[in-house]
Amino acid sequence: MNKIIFHGHSFTELHLKGNKILIDPFISGNPLCDISLDNADCDFIILTHGHGDHFGDTIDIAKNNNATVIATAELAYYLKGKDITAHDMNLGGSHGFPFGKVKLTLAHHSSSLPDGTYAGEPAGVLIDSDGKMIYHAGDTALFYDMKLIGEMHRIDYALLPIGDNYTMGIDDAVKAAEFLNAETIIPIHYNTFEVIRADVDEFRRKIESIGKKCIALLPGNSIEI
Repeated sequence: MNKIIFHGHSFTELHLKGNKILIDPFISGNPLCDISLDNADCDFIILTHGHGDHFGDTIDIAKNNNATVIATAELAYYLKGKDITAHDMNLGGSHGFPFGKVKLTLAHHSSSLPDGTYAGEPAGVLIDSDGKMIYHAGDTALFYDMKLIGEMHRIDYALLPIGDNYTMGIDDAVKAAEFLNAETIIPIHYNTFEVIRADVDEFRRKIESIGKKCIALLPGNSIEI
């Protein structure tokens, strides 16, 4: 059964074609996360960028599960230096994996690792699996090329940050949803900390006003896809 599970902040788990994929596995220090490091099992990890609230517990999870990390080149090289199996990619590139095809997109943000190491460019992620397209925007500002992403890819599920301050806020995320023309919008990166508190009901109303479906998942909740 293919599904999307939300674990708080931007941490998302995908079950695709018998594989478990974790995106931005922020567990330690995440007050909203519903799972512990001990039960974070996976086959693959995808990273959008190097900030601590996205890079999270990648090293421990990858080692515990002998998982492959998919990331931009600088992040992948950093992980390989720590004896982690990693597949390096870069923006605009795509590659096939057992669970589907991954393509990295632009994201307008910054990226460095918790120890200060430069982590390359931030990314969004498109995953094409079993006829469904999932877009995880990572941390990003609104940018006009989202319209191009939506024109080139029929997106079924778009996970968009709405917390403001570090990323798009509600109104910019609604415009992003319009550009992307995704069927279903799932808000992420909000309410983890006071500075990114957002009214998810307001977001839902505004998404529905442009004719799109909004599913706001609580940590631990999932949807079949």
